[in-house]
Amino acid sequence: MANPGERVADVSCSHDKLTVDLEDGPTISVPLAWYPRLLHASTAQRQNWELAGGGFGIHWPDVDEDLSVEGLLRGAPAPQSNVLIG
Repeated sequence: MANPGERVADVSCSHDKLTVDLEDGPTISVPLAWYPRLLHASTAQRQNWELAGGGFGIHWPDVDEDLSVEGLLRGAPAPQSNVLIG
């Protein structure tokens, strides 16, 4: 379970990296390639995120992607699926 200070403060995406700033100061950066829905999303879709799970998660409604702070801290990429995104 995440600690109270591990709530999301801000989220940004570059062409190859997802960066999540936490309220208590740390920043998590992971390869965008770990999350194919975000990798293949437009810049506008990546910027359209909202807090989920009381601030312990992130939801991108345009691409139906959900990530948790706990998973990001574990370094957990998205589960592989047989669905092609195009």
